[in-house]
Amino acid sequence: MAQVKIGFGSLWFILVLFLLGLAGLSAPAKADEVRPAYLELRAGESHDSDEYTVLWKQPVVENKRLPIDPVFPESCNLEETAPPELTGNALIKRWRAYCDLSTATIEISGLRTSITDVLVRLIKADEAPENYIVRPSDPVLSLGGQGADSIGYLMIGVEHLVGGIDHVLFVIGLVLFVHSPWMLLKTITAFTIAHSITLALSVMNVVSLAQAPVEAVIALSIVFLARELAQPEERRSALTRTSPWLMAFIFGLLHGLGFAGALSEIGLPEDALFTSLLLFNLGIELGQILVVFALVFVLWLWRKVNQGLSLRPDLVHRLAAYTMGSAAMYWTIDRTLILL
Repeated sequence: MAQVKIGFGSLWFILVLFLLGLAGLSAPAKADEVRPAYLELRAGESHDSDEYTVLWKQPVVENKRLPIDPVFPESCNLEETAPPELTGNALIKRWRAYCDLSTATIEISGLRTSITDVLVRLIKADEAPENYIVRPSDPVLSLGGQGADSIGYLMIGVEHLVGGIDHVLFVIGLVLFVHSPWMLLKTITAFTIAHSITLALSVMNVVSLAQAPVEAVIALSIVFLARELAQPEERRSALTRTSPWLMAFIFGLLHGLGFAGALSEIGLPEDALFTSLLLFNLGIELGQILVVFALVFVLWLWRKVNQGLSLRPDLVHRLAAYTMGSAAMYWTIDRTLILL
């Protein structure tokens, strides 16, 4: 029986994969925690009015609301105008605020410990709406200052791609699965095009699917890819072996629906929906490219470190496949149980 010699570089690489697997399994509820919250402040029709209508849409992930809430100034008197409403992916609250919020400071409690951003929209009579982004690194917003620009929305997409563990695992699986640089380029491009198509259909309300089953199928797609990756190449399905780009395109539509659909159900304003979704999507694709380049560099570095050692690449691929498959199977079961 042939011996397999494992050097320090191989052990380090295996340890990293193992720790990533533990992280994915220990935080399943955060696998899809990439949905922003939305806070809308609408001033009264009078320019000197100190009365605002407040709309707060709080993301719900895995049937649990994210523990974040807006904290208004002490001088602000809040009056609930409707009971809380729970939709598929958001808890909606409505208040009437009796104070001047045009230059107020609002804090989002609990935001520092999340990976969620808050989109804030200040609407005044006869004035262009002001848009802001509140991030976990700085959960305090001073209204009346500089609003969000296009780069801000783009960066949120990048951050959310990295924070969406299930999406990242699928991209990693594609890089490990496809060996030819040209075929890898075709496969990643197909995945990107699928995202763009899903974005357009979502914006035009042509396709609208319930998020819970979509998320369950997304997790199942990772299980499928992990199973294919664990198989010897000659035992893989004909479709994935000869046309991995087609598999990536089909699953890319699902992953895009999971992201764009979640944003749509949060309920961004119609006049800002196209721009925000477009920039989010571009940010996601940019983050995807960064993940691909980072992984390709790590694999190249690992091969350099392990020159002369006898750890076969198929063993590493199999270990990665089992790690991915274990995490994805947990998510699949957990998300399916929610549907029952």
